[in-house]
Amino acid sequence: MSSSNKSVSIKKGDHVKVIAGNDKGVEGKVIDVLTEADRVIVEGVNRVKRHTRAGQTGGASTGGIITSEAPIHISNVMLVVEADGDKTTSRIGFRRDEVTKNRPDGSTYAAQRSVRVATKTGKEI
Repeated sequence: MSSSNKSVSIKKGDHVKVIAGNDKGVEGKVIDVLTEADRVIVEGVNRVKRHTRAGQTGGASTGGIITSEAPIHISNVMLVVEADGDKTTSRIGFRRDEVTKNRPDGSTYAAQRSVRVATKTGKEI
């Protein structure tokens, strides 16, 4: 198990491609990131069926088979980026950019901002 303070480079809303497992080659959008378990939930990937029993209280719960996405390990997905008009997968790097920030009293100061970068294209994500 990995430490819980480790940051994950894949974020919610990223367009990713599955590179290993039963759904290899499938592309989808990241629905949720589970940082503690190093797992992501991708739209349309690793779909599992759960059989639910009809609830007695509150008529809203009807029984049946519910299909939903299960988490997959973050190492099994890669970010999809646009390069020269076609889609390709890329690793994610980080770059520090110099920015000028303003203080409440009106003075300015130089600071650095961390930016996610696609290593294949060098473009900001």
